[in-house]
Amino acid sequence: MRNIKINLDKNSYDIIIKKNLFDEVPLFIKQVYSGKKVIVVTDKNVQNIYGKMLYENLSQNGFEVYNIVLEPGEKSKSFDTLQYIYTKLIEYKVTRTDLIIAFGGGVVGDIAGFSASTYLRGIPFVQIPTTLLAQVDSSIGGKVAVDLPQGKNLVGSFYNPKIVLIDTKLLKTLPQRFIKDGMAEVIKYACICDNGFFQYLNSLHLNNLQNHFEEIVYTCCDIKKIFVEHDERDKGKRMILNFGHTIGHAIESYFNYETFTHGEAVAKGMYQMTLASERIGITKHDTAQNIKKILEIFGLNCDFPTMDKQKVIDKIKSDKKNLSGIINIIQLKEIGSAFINSIGFNSIEKYL
Repeated sequence: MRNIKINLDKNSYDIIIKKNLFDEVPLFIKQVYSGKKVIVVTDKNVQNIYGKMLYENLSQNGFEVYNIVLEPGEKSKSFDTLQYIYTKLIEYKVTRTDLIIAFGGGVVGDIAGFSASTYLRGIPFVQIPTTLLAQVDSSIGGKVAVDLPQGKNLVGSFYNPKIVLIDTKLLKTLPQRFIKDGMAEVIKYACICDNGFFQYLNSLHLNNLQNHFEEIVYTCCDIKKIFVEHDERDKGKRMILNFGHTIGHAIESYFNYETFTHGEAVAKGMYQMTLASERIGITKHDTAQNIKKILEIFGLNCDFPTMDKQKVIDKIKSDKKNLSGIINIIQLKEIGSAFINSIGFNSIEKYL
């Protein structure tokens, strides 16, 4: 078992990483919650595989369990879904002393967390991430949000879970496309601050990841811990975690979240940003090629889709990182060394 403590001024919490942790979920929840009523927010895919098991496990350990089951996919991170969750919480007579469990991938974690942060001005919640992307990234750090038609995560808050429970065995039932999706975020961590981790990932292959997931998840969570503790509200150093995301989010939104997963879009964003910054002399020669090679090892395509450049720029302008006409983009000096570059919108075209 690996235990990482996120130390914050308020609301510090533990990340527990363990294969076969699933059976111990009630024991860990009892460490942070003394009540009985729990509301499990999940999606249909996770519910069909693990929903009954979690329900029985919690019920047999004295919890009163209610389920809210959503449609899978990014389109569920909407105000319509949020309204549905609020309605179910009212129906279940949820109070501030009850608990929400976000049981799923990044979409479930984001919208369940945002519901918890806003319903009755805040009720406690726990993260049990079931996808690689959620285990290495989105379940950690307290960012919760919903999307608007104009862009991703435009309405959100910072709201920390009571605990994050990560069972890497759950990844065995994850479709391969979403293993690849999560590996984009894993590679991001290596690119921004750990060349040794980058070389370690270079020695692996898509087909032998199962034996390495615990180490991969632990390394990514440990890296994110450093950024979150130094910059909880994402106003400084933590922005480096957005490497590839400015372009990636624009790609996702451009195609209405139907063509590319988050990781697939971020992979394209990381490569495109590095290719452009290498071309203008900011990044060490061949860095983009090395990123492309490792992305391709894990089945991630770097080709930039055909898009209307002005519409992409408009998407970037509506990004939450827009600060009065200035946008912070993340660039590499080389593998393992990233920095924040504040540029005007008149300069963004050269990165597309």
